[in-house]
Amino acid sequence: MGVFFIRSKQKTAIDTIKDELKAKLNNWESHSLTKEEQGLLEGIKRDTQELNKNNITRTKAYLDIYQKHPEIHWAFLGHMVSRNGGWNMTDLKGDFLTRLLTEKERNVYFTFLERGNWLIFQDAYPQLLLYSESLKRGKPLFYLLSFLNISIFMESIWNYFWRRQDPYILTLALIINEQNYLEKRVIQNKIYQQDVLGTLEFKLQDILSFNHILFPYRKKSLAGQTLHQFQSLHERILLGKRLYSVLFQNKDEFVKWAKDHHHTGSRKDYWPHIFNNVNEGIPGIPYQLRLNACKLKWGARRIYSPDLLSVWKNVIHQEAEKGDWFSDCQVLDYLSNHNETQITGEIEYEYCKTLERLELAALAKKVITLFD
Repeated sequence: MGVFFIRSKQKTAIDTIKDELKAKLNNWESHSLTKEEQGLLEGIKRDTQELNKNNITRTKAYLDIYQKHPEIHWAFLGHMVSRNGGWNMTDLKGDFLTRLLTEKERNVYFTFLERGNWLIFQDAYPQLLLYSESLKRGKPLFYLLSFLNISIFMESIWNYFWRRQDPYILTLALIINEQNYLEKRVIQNKIYQQDVLGTLEFKLQDILSFNHILFPYRKKSLAGQTLHQFQSLHERILLGKRLYSVLFQNKDEFVKWAKDHHHTGSRKDYWPHIFNNVNEGIPGIPYQLRLNACKLKWGARRIYSPDLLSVWKNVIHQEAEKGDWFSDCQVLDYLSNHNETQITGEIEYEYCKTLERLELAALAKKVITLFD
């Protein structure tokens, strides 16, 4: 008589995480903090606040964590995306947007960018510190995340990562978490809806394509992706997945560039042949077109792109809004597709065309202003 062995179906990563999340949602247990735990949490809050002063300090902090813990891929993705946030902030004080937007518009848009940058850091960085502390102590401390107002979703994700060390799952989960975290606090905020997304969206995105995420590498090379529907949570998450794919296909090149180039917020960091953090313009001389296929015309001055700390002051933020965004396990679907189609990240041609459109728009606005 034959003997048959029935192999039990092994749970997938998503099933394992889903089961833990459901158990936590159905049986939420309170935890009384010990003095040692209270001290640990206070230290994490203090360190996070200290490094959350501005885009420059945040961006460096992400890279420092990645260098300490290279298994945390999101830390490097966060670093590179945060660089782009700084470049967008200084664009508001550079050659083109000072001609295209009013001072009020530029200030409001900076507030929008800065708030998002600040919020993500104060949510993500404590998680990275708690992971580092867990390693020191040789045991997972992620049950403390709720005391830092971090989603229950991430507690289950970190617990899974502690057991399986799957950087793909962790990175995608952090992308999902941060975009959902921003959704109600920034994207759906009535003030930003009215003053930023409602008034500047067409100027900065549809007309000028002011939505490139750039990853520099080697001497003058760029890779990246473009976002076309900023207000769509789904599209932002998919963008995060594509950016992660682009960045880690050629990780060593990007990491080397990041280590070799201190982040200042000026686009001179990656293209000093085009941009300068010193304004080379001469007052009173009419604006002239300077770019042709991402090269300066003979004798043309470079585009002004200032250092961030020279044009924007540190902002004192209101406390982050409380509340856990997680309520539905359906978001776990974003964690699937390990074998996604490889993405090239080609962006230089599109970015060059955007710079030319910006310059033409800035020239036209200047001409119109002269004749108003």
